[in-house]
Amino acid sequence: MPDPEILVVGLGNPGPEYEFTPHNLGFLTVDRLAARHSVRISRLECRAEVGQGSLEGKPAMLAKPQTFMNLSGQSVAGLLEKLGLKPDRLIVVHDELDLPWLSMRIKLEGSAAGHNGVEDIIRCLGTQEFTRLRLGIHPGHKVQDGAKFVLAPLKGGQRKELDELLDAASAAVESIIAQGVEKAMAVHNRRAPGPRREEE
Repeated sequence: MPDPEILVVGLGNPGPEYEFTPHNLGFLTVDRLAARHSVRISRLECRAEVGQGSLEGKPAMLAKPQTFMNLSGQSVAGLLEKLGLKPDRLIVVHDELDLPWLSMRIKLEGSAAGHNGVEDIIRCLGTQEFTRLRLGIHPGHKVQDGAKFVLAPLKGGQRKELDELLDAASAAVESIIAQGVEKAMAVHNRRAPGPRREEE
């Protein structure tokens, strides 16, 4: 199998108690991508569960850091170094409390916007210049405790909509790989239903 040209990282927390929480949308998207492209995520490298395969005709590695969210950068930096890839070949998929549920934003660079996992990746890589796919998790009402909210199980209605979101997120990653970030942004950056104004 050719060496990976792209590293796709989903952020989350290991353990069954965290599986279907808002903070684990990155893990769930990587699992969906693996299923769509017959990639087996079955070994541990650089403190991440990884699998290699072909995404949109390009050799890629899918990864789920097992360090817990706030230390994701250690794993990501190690994988990039091992693969001999620069940060511009990295796609990070993560949840975003600033965006409403079912919305998506592809972002080329910029700050972590308070996301601890992304913040640690920026710190460990020494750059903000990598592609992110931000998946909205805001429920549409005031969140009293953000840290508690992102680790609480998804509500029943959200669980029913999860399949649609994971398919859309997977298609966005595929589009980034096949067409580039700019074209993917034009197609996949979408607003969620409802009047709430999204933050860019």
